[in-house]
Amino acid sequence: MQLNTVIFDMDGLLIDSEPCWQEAGMETLLQFNVTLTPVQYHHTTGLRTREWLDYWFSHFGIDKGTIPAAEAALHQNVIEKIRTKADALPGVKEVLEFFKAKNFHIGLATSSPLALVNVVTDKLGIGNYFETIASAEHLPYGKPHPQVYMDCMQALSANPLHCIAFEDSFNGLIAAKAARMKCVSIPVATQYDLPKWGAADLKLHSLLEFGEAQLASL
Repeated sequence: MQLNTVIFDMDGLLIDSEPCWQEAGMETLLQFNVTLTPVQYHHTTGLRTREWLDYWFSHFGIDKGTIPAAEAALHQNVIEKIRTKADALPGVKEVLEFFKAKNFHIGLATSSPLALVNVVTDKLGIGNYFETIASAEHLPYGKPHPQVYMDCMQALSANPLHCIAFEDSFNGLIAAKAARMKCVSIPVATQYDLPKWGAADLKLHSLLEFGEAQLASL
């Protein structure tokens, strides 16, 4: 089957923004006297901010009426942290150039708000690689629901059976597979050996590891 389209997640895959999200999220919950363990935090990686807050507010019995204000403050906080502190992850330009040279259609599908997408693509100088950018910000459901991937593929006029997704989170992996795409997962080092990543078509330590052999294996 001829693969001709690739769609990338953003946070934790193209830019090392997950520490910023974790820091901002922890700071938000700390205002309600809640602290998450690393295992708890990674359990909800890949969710949209509103869903992330809803999950933990439910878990800890926090008044959900405060979610809209908490969401707005968290977004403002994380955008500033990423703008000033986050760097590109290894292999971003290399993998984008690899697929560009092969004339692949290239898209971006993220749970993050478009305001953050613009900050990241400008900061990394990669905006011109993407034919379309899809955000789950205003969708009824975010990842692990596949809608953001389906929207991105529709904008690219792509067949899901001809598409590859690159993801760092398990919720993103579920979304990609539910959309019937091939999925390359690049988990954080502390999560790499967990059995759940067996759901991916290919698991790598870094974008730098992807090349001709890995493409052929898909």
